[in-house]
Amino acid sequence: MAGFLADVTVFVHFTALLYIGLGGFLAWRWPRSIFVHMFFAAWGVIVNVTPIACPLTALENWFRGMQGLGPLPGGFNEYYIYGQIIPRVLLPVVGAGAIVVVVVSYVGAWKRWPRSPVQPSGSSASPSA
Repeated sequence: MAGFLADVTVFVHFTALLYIGLGGFLAWRWPRSIFVHMFFAAWGVIVNVTPIACPLTALENWFRGMQGLGPLPGGFNEYYIYGQIIPRVLLPVVGAGAIVVVVVSYVGAWKRWPRSPVQPSGSSASPSA
């Protein structure tokens, strides 16, 4: 059972990483979802530039421990992504590209943000029924 739960945790972790990278585009359709994405994006930055551990990595390590395995060597990204999915030599390019993608998604979300119509000054327009 612990192996299955570890696998589910890996799936959730990959899904969270995809959301961190691409979730800003969901705000183009659902504008208020940008606030959820901002939290996830900030969390992604925090766990990658500070010693704060990602709770999903900690959870997977716990399930691995239940199987008699040690923690992920180097953490989730180091174990599953760096050198496995993304060649190490391309990591700086992929990192810069990810920043560009998030910025583009936020600019698009901002441009699509619903705005209330501006009333001309002195106008007492009331909505019609």
